[in-house]
Amino acid sequence: MPMTRRHMIPWCFLGLILNSGLTWLTKPSQAGENPVKDVVLTIASQADHSLIKHGDPGTEGNKYGFEGGSVVKLNGAYHLFTSEMIGDPRWVKMRLAHWVSLDAITWRREATLYESSGNFDGTDRRAALWAPMPVFNDKSDRWEMFYVAYRCAPDTPEKWFGNYEGRIWRAVSNRPGRQSIGGPYKDVGVILEPGKDSDPWEGLQGTDSFYPYKVGNLWYGFYGTARTEVKPPAYWKVGLVSAPDLSGPWKRLSDRNPVPLDAQNGVENPIVTRLKSGQYVAVFDTIERPDRIGYAVSRDGLKWAPARYLVLDKAKLWTKDVRTPLGLVPEDDGTFTIFYTGYFDQPGYGTYGGVSVITVKAEDR
Repeated sequence: MPMTRRHMIPWCFLGLILNSGLTWLTKPSQAGENPVKDVVLTIASQADHSLIKHGDPGTEGNKYGFEGGSVVKLNGAYHLFTSEMIGDPRWVKMRLAHWVSLDAITWRREATLYESSGNFDGTDRRAALWAPMPVFNDKSDRWEMFYVAYRCAPDTPEKWFGNYEGRIWRAVSNRPGRQSIGGPYKDVGVILEPGKDSDPWEGLQGTDSFYPYKVGNLWYGFYGTARTEVKPPAYWKVGLVSAPDLSGPWKRLSDRNPVPLDAQNGVENPIVTRLKSGQYVAVFDTIERPDRIGYAVSRDGLKWAPARYLVLDKAKLWTKDVRTPLGLVPEDDGTFTIFYTGYFDQPGYGTYGGVSVITVKAEDR
């Protein structure tokens, strides 16, 4: 969620993480395998403004703007699924919305998928809704939507209750086929939540994000959490879960969690893409660094190298806080598009969450 936080660890421990995380990139390949390659992303172009501002068509009733979600490109069109902060309390009264663009610049709002209750006394498990992530299930020929639902209540001097006890909901499109990405979607249940299966490193926030991706015949997923039972909140971390099917059951990989993608700055909202070369790349919010997007590489979707960063050009940077990358979208020319959300001061209005874009190149090394 949109807060500032930092948790430092000893540099010697960070060194151990970096060294151990890099070994799989450099070890010899087994007989019959292609040589293991690294992937390095570089920025090719960067927009210098928010693509959607308060007052643009489609923003009616959206008081604070956008944060989080994901983008899917389908038949030449970009489909943005995002969290809209529509009212007070901020980050509590929410909508999950679907927007479409044909050129990656001009956006048209298509529909509201869900609206939260905005309840602020802790009694509603769906008081705030965040981070919609659509994934196509080839087995069922339907889109499945994963999103976060929180309880919400006023903070105490010791704890942050703005969004807590996060649960991951799964919804399924009412109609089959890839063309039905816009829904409507029907909830089928909670697939991950805090409780007896939670690991000791998980905190009061519950599950704050979830993104599934397929590796062979199995599904893996990144989920996140933070210890918001202390102020300031202690360290946003991520872990892995696995399942035999997209519908679950999902099981925490406790023996390898948390995954130290970024042991210095913290991690939120990883989204994974498999490249044509076979490597997996996760892009994510780096929490404490307001001018960059984090990414990490894996050859098997399970063991992840330490974070690298796409540092945006400050001369073109329209936002004071780069927030959530919305995925790595492959393009026909071999480049990738990364849409992301961030906060900026809109003259005459105030702070607003906007959406912008960069183009990146991927180089095998």
